[in-house]
Amino acid sequence: MINKESVQFNDIAIGIIWLFHISGIVGILYGDSQWFVGATPLNLILSFVLLMFTSRKEPKVYWMAAIAFLVGMVAEALGVNYGIIFGQYVYGDALGWKIVGVPWLIGVNWAILTICCAAIAANLAGHILSRIFLGIGLMLLLDAVIEPIAPLLDFWEFTGGMAPTQNYIGWFLTALPLHLFYHLFKVEIKGTFTHHLFLLQIVFFTILLLQINTLQNAL
Repeated sequence: MINKESVQFNDIAIGIIWLFHISGIVGILYGDSQWFVGATPLNLILSFVLLMFTSRKEPKVYWMAAIAFLVGMVAEALGVNYGIIFGQYVYGDALGWKIVGVPWLIGVNWAILTICCAAIAANLAGHILSRIFLGIGLMLLLDAVIEPIAPLLDFWEFTGGMAPTQNYIGWFLTALPLHLFYHLFKVEIKGTFTHHLFLLQIVFFTILLLQINTLQNAL
């Protein structure tokens, strides 16, 4: 039997993230762009809290989030401080407080993306290898969309301006064990919140990318 209360809350949670992301697009391009970019940490925290709450009936999701956070933070720290894994880059100030040069919210973002992409892949593919590679592919797709505008948003910037091929190889190698663990651990997330959250991130950054000239003038 479907729990009507859970369905109602999930719908409310989906509505909230749509409101925040659409408001962010309009605000960055046509409003107080600095304020809305500065609100990025709030948006990430809210998305993570809602993801955890809508997935609360699957206790394994908390372990998965913790593992993805730690793996992501370690990989990013190695990248920022030693130039390995992703290449030479540095984080800006838009994502807030940093640990050894890496915003702690980047670890949160690794948790969000891993869980969302793995959950979508689990719904679309049957074989574990197909799920793993589809999930990683979705993460790489989002990263590819974000990279060109990340410096403008003061998220991060690579030496030379463009993300090198090493960045995408690093993403693949870092995400691989996370997705493998997700499916071997048999995390099962019900509902479509993960789908909406990932779709919104794709839409959000794609629109900003398509409006990059407006974005440059706004910032």
